Amino acid sequence: MGMRLPPWVWIGAVALACVAGMVNVIGYLGFEHQAVSHLTGTTSLLGAALVERDWRTVLHLWGVVIAFCAGATVSGVILQDETLRLGRRYGAVLALEAALLATAVPMFERAQIYGALLAAMACGLQNAMVTTYSGALVRTTHLSGMFTDLGIGLGHLIRGLPLPIKRLTLSGLIISGFLGGGIVGAWLYGVIGYHALLVPAALTGATGIGYTVYRHWRGVPLDSAP
Repeated sequence: MGMRLPPWVWIGAVALACVAGMVNVIGYLGFEHQAVSHLTGTTSLLGAALVERDWRTVLHLWGVVIAFCAGATVSGVILQDETLRLGRRYGAVLALEAALLATAVPMFERAQIYGALLAAMACGLQNAMVTTYSGALVRTTHLSGMFTDLGIGLGHLIRGLPLPIKRLTLSGLIISGFLGGGIVGAWLYGVIGYHALLVPAALTGATGIGYTVYRHWRGVPLDSAP
């Protein structure tokens, strides 16, 4: 795929993958070893909890699923489209995500479930915001698609077919960003506990500010409609 990715897409994708890696590992370590940035494992655990009639766990897992979907819904309301394009209101979405992550800190300290719900909502918001660019899927809160792209690229290499270099490079960078965020997040959680979430909150806010400054510098107005 001959993608032409502008710098803001590369930088934003890696930065947000790092944010998601930190949020997910902090949520995992702090909330009953359950992920908050993606729903595959959560849905599997929900099925097991339903069979076991563990209603407390069922309630918690349903809450995470609903919170993630609610975040995606809010993103859809704000952005009104799933295609990445300079001029959309990403700054507003990122500011809201930063606020959710910062608010999750005292919530985690008072009752883990409420912190987990806010963190899941922030991840749903982010995942819905970063969706597609030039026909290529861009996901920053989970890596299945990125690893799938790498596997497809390896298959093409074995068969001697042309490689989508930019697509594979983007996948590799997102994976690296998520892994790096996970490493940093785990270390921070061991040092300062739930306050570690303030770091991805700050990084999200900085990304939003950077996007807004870049948009103004390019002279691109905000979209009023998709």
